[in-house]
Amino acid sequence: MAKMVIQVNGGRHAVTATPDTPLLYVLRNELHLHGPRFGCGLSQCGACTVHLDGKAVRSCVTPVAGAVGKPVVTLEGLGTAAKPHPLQQAFIDQQAAQCGYCTNGMIMAASSFLKVTPRPTQEQIQKAMTPWLCRCGTHHRIVAAIQQAAKAMA
Repeated sequence: MAKMVIQVNGGRHAVTATPDTPLLYVLRNELHLHGPRFGCGLSQCGACTVHLDGKAVRSCVTPVAGAVGKPVVTLEGLGTAAKPHPLQQAFIDQQAAQCGYCTNGMIMAASSFLKVTPRPTQEQIQKAMTPWLCRCGTHHRIVAAIQQAAKAMA
């Protein structure tokens, strides 16, 4: 076990873990954040997506040591209940979640995507979101939410 300091959602946190412990476990078990979720543990579903140094990454396969010295942003760091991020608000407005399990990954991936593609086409959104899985079938609502958020953020 090692003591490390990681920056999450703007705050510095001292954590104790082996350097190869998945970042997801530290975020959930030590920092008690509930946005990133354990889905598959194999970097396939995307439920665990966070931003690491501004890029969307799968925290279930990212070692916590890889987060030292780089900012981490989780779903909780995007917005608040009183002032949600435009993507969070769009997902609510478009009812883009059924079970909600994949929502964290979808929002975090879409946020990263919109930073580099601020005015995406429907096809660009669909292609960008392909690696994130929604088993409930709300893909058309997710696309609509991302389109709404892109307009709000422009």
